[in-house]
Amino acid sequence: MNNIKQHQEMGYDRSSGMFSPDGLLLQVEYAEKAVKLGSSILAITTTDGIVFIGDRKIKSKLLVKDSFKKIFEVDNHIIVGGSGVMSDGRRLIEQAQSIAQENQVKFTCPIDILALVKDISNIQQHYSQSGGLRPFGVSLLFGGIENEKPILYQTMASGIYIRFLARCIGNLSDRINEKLEEEYTTKLNNKEAIKLGLKLLKETLDKEYDLERFDIVTIDTKENIKRYDTKELNKL
Repeated sequence: MNNIKQHQEMGYDRSSGMFSPDGLLLQVEYAEKAVKLGSSILAITTTDGIVFIGDRKIKSKLLVKDSFKKIFEVDNHIIVGGSGVMSDGRRLIEQAQSIAQENQVKFTCPIDILALVKDISNIQQHYSQSGGLRPFGVSLLFGGIENEKPILYQTMASGIYIRFLARCIGNLSDRINEKLEEEYTTKLNNKEAIKLGLKLLKETLDKEYDLERFDIVTIDTKENIKRYDTKELNKL
């Protein structure tokens, strides 16, 4: 039966705009699988702001750890991280930074988070349907502060965007999102959210768990962005 289905779908993945007999855009399906293979990133909204924890999968002692980042600043009030093909992610993140800067120059005010997310999602959707292009194999988490309140969105390879209170994307996402459903509360502050995130990652990674592999960035409701080093994490 699977062989018949495979035979029916042969050729339908040669164009990003062609539906398979099952009503799927196979190039988009492949892009979403690439996200599942990427290293995980976790974001949690708190009473203080937002916590991002990115898994860098650092294994080499020769790697300069501070040079390898999973979480980036888009504007003074927005940070972003992604999972999947991060060369694709870098392109979208740089586009987001450019859009935020243009908005500041034109309107002399910070960009609205939802407006930025829509712009990036529109780019992702365009690449999922245009000839000669392929979908971006990355999913992004945008976290920001508006009116001293934390806001978190996920954009997907298909161009869909969804708002969350807490979300994990990447290869560990299914297990961690299940645990988040059980353990997340809206009363967490940033330090408690870091502890919760690291606890969930430790339970999931088990013997591979190592604090040095994580890139952790927080943004508080006053728009202060902080990147934690290993010493600070050990204190927590």
